[in-house]
Amino acid sequence: MAELEIKGLTVEIEGNQILKGLDLAVAKGETHALMGPNGSGKSTLAYAIMGHPAYAITGGAVFLKGTDIAELTPDERAKAGLFLAMQYPTEIPGVSLTNFLRTAVNAVRTEDIGVREFMTSVRHEMSTLDMDEVFLQRNVNEGFSGGEKKRFEILQMAMLRPEVAVLDETDSGLDIDALKVVAEGVNRLRGPDLGVLLITHYTRILRYITPDHVHVMLEGRIVSSGGPELAEELEAKGYEHLRGAAA
Repeated sequence: MAELEIKGLTVEIEGNQILKGLDLAVAKGETHALMGPNGSGKSTLAYAIMGHPAYAITGGAVFLKGTDIAELTPDERAKAGLFLAMQYPTEIPGVSLTNFLRTAVNAVRTEDIGVREFMTSVRHEMSTLDMDEVFLQRNVNEGFSGGEKKRFEILQMAMLRPEVAVLDETDSGLDIDALKVVAEGVNRLRGPDLGVLLITHYTRILRYITPDHVHVMLEGRIVSSGGPELAEELEAKGYEHLRGAAA
């Protein structure tokens, strides 16, 4: 059974229908790449999965481990094993990275993590992402570069250990060096206990993170699915040749 199962999902934003009957299933141990041009509904799907109140589910359902999560708040979804890495991470003035991370980790665990265990773990994960420990004293994302923000998203994922991770355009705004570091961070976390939904509209991150499945989204629907070769086809032909399927 898939850990994350989306059936016939329709979503509106301010009365405008964005998703139009979307079906998708992500099992543990699998990495799915969801591709599509800007405006196709990819980020809408990510926020709807995580329970953003501005995204109204008007039909269909999202199941996590077989349970409909429609009535769960975002923090309850996180405790249940969902994680969202945002395309545009938010700055939180006055909240240090250390306090933010420890609060988040304790929120999803049944027992609070001790300070020594937490610091040992976070320092190890930061070293794998080439993050200087000085960031522990900085406020969340305040003054961070685009690459630093995305590394912090992967650091959160490493510390929280979700069962399903939705990565919304994690490659957005990264130079090639930062992209490699972030991709290596994701690859280290991949395994039999994690399902990944990697949302992107470029193929470049797929040179470093090889997906098991590739899906193409146009106009609020998935119009084509396949293996890694589908991403290669998109690289060569673009999205326009699939417009007929969307219609």
